[in-house]
Amino acid sequence: MRPKARWVMDIAAPLRLHVDRDALVSNWQALDRLSGAAACGAAVKANGYGLGASLVAKTLAGAGCRDFFVANWAEALALAPLGLSVSVLHGLRAEDVEAARAGVARPVLNSPEQIARWRESGGGRCDVMVDTGINRLGVSVRAVGEGLLDGLEIETLLSHLACADEDVPMNADQRAAFAGLKGRTGARRMSLANSAGIGLGDDYHFDLTRPGLALYGGVPRPEMAEHLRQVACPEAQILQRRTVRAGESVGYNATWTAPADTEVAILNLGYADGYRRALSGRGMALAEGVSLPLLGRVSMDLLAIDVTARPELAEGDWLRMDYDLAVASALSGVSQYELLTGLAQRFARA
Repeated sequence: MRPKARWVMDIAAPLRLHVDRDALVSNWQALDRLSGAAACGAAVKANGYGLGASLVAKTLAGAGCRDFFVANWAEALALAPLGLSVSVLHGLRAEDVEAARAGVARPVLNSPEQIARWRESGGGRCDVMVDTGINRLGVSVRAVGEGLLDGLEIETLLSHLACADEDVPMNADQRAAFAGLKGRTGARRMSLANSAGIGLGDDYHFDLTRPGLALYGGVPRPEMAEHLRQVACPEAQILQRRTVRAGESVGYNATWTAPADTEVAILNLGYADGYRRALSGRGMALAEGVSLPLLGRVSMDLLAIDVTARPELAEGDWLRMDYDLAVASALSGVSQYELLTGLAQRFARA
């Protein structure tokens, strides 16, 4: 029997996600300054918010970041070769014990069951999440007062703000509930503020802040915009350049009709890559500072750009999409978090 052929080829991707490392470092340094006396960590869950967890963590570690947060143990194991201090926010399922005992990260224990599981497996240094009002993960303030955490070797006691991007009384209520635990658990550090929480001021910083969105150029509160730079820049290759005559339409449902003869570039980019359909007719590409409008509907793998202003652009050339997160969110109605984490794996990261 003839053996099956094995096709092993290195094919250049028609999509690139440019990660501006200088901007990433600049954002962390700005957040570190805004954190005052508190240390500034980094949330690198969801594959570094879509940008590549190893790339992000290595870059930030080089800039001085010492605390990293992931969602689960698979994410922690992926960072293990870097030798960083990593905390696993989702804690310790029964299936996670072996990985946790390997010592590559600390569990953030979230329930009495997880605490019991950690004790039974041998214990050791851990983090603990306390629920102060968001009602997701975490043990209750009351349970802490009743001694649930007694005897645990707690590195960091954490809680999480529900509405830090808004100015609402709940922020102060959560801060007060968390501050009331100071000195009651033996924890070496306390951590409450996410990206938006950093913007709420010194009272929310405690010993350690743990920004996510703002590291990657998202703007969690308007007053923080001046400190942050864009990090993620999707780039797509032109598959075809064509002339669309006056009166002809482009794309599904013919939502755009050419008012005059228009030069159009078809890009290898669509909603399957995380470039949201909600940006149809609203998005822009950039070519050396010139804004080029997106025409018609974003489809699964393709979109159309008006390149009349750039006659030199041709098949095989690259265009960078205008992907300022705050602007794209306002245009599309899609959260900045989704715009980042939705960027799919078909992008080559550079």
